[in-house]
Amino acid sequence: MKKIEHIGIAVKDLNLACDLYEKLLNTPCYKKEEVISEGVHTAFFKTGENKIELLAASHEDSPIAKFIAKKGEGIHHIAFDVEDIYSEMERLKGEGFVLLNEVPKQGADHKLVCFLHPKGTNGVLVELCQEIKE
Repeated sequence: MKKIEHIGIAVKDLNLACDLYEKLLNTPCYKKEEVISEGVHTAFFKTGENKIELLAASHEDSPIAKFIAKKGEGIHHIAFDVEDIYSEMERLKGEGFVLLNEVPKQGADHKLVCFLHPKGTNGVLVELCQEIKE
């Protein structure tokens, strides 16, 4: 793992949250997109080398909607940048971690992603991210 890629924060209202984070971080949102496969609308902020991803449900039965209903708004996951997501997934499976997807999938911000089950990471949802090279 190379570095923390971003911290994901679940929010109820993406527009209100964007306004708040633009004031808090003193920087505009640089990208918004929908990830249909995950049922979310996302917004990204960058301050220095750090990134924040805001996640809002795009429909009421999405994973983010369920997360907010159970735990409320707040930190949802931590994402790590990896050089080779396939080898990192194999390494982590070999270490006994449970992957939530067997193959990487297209995520937000032009990334391949895979999540680790939080039961094996002390309750923290961990995301692996690899930049898609064209």
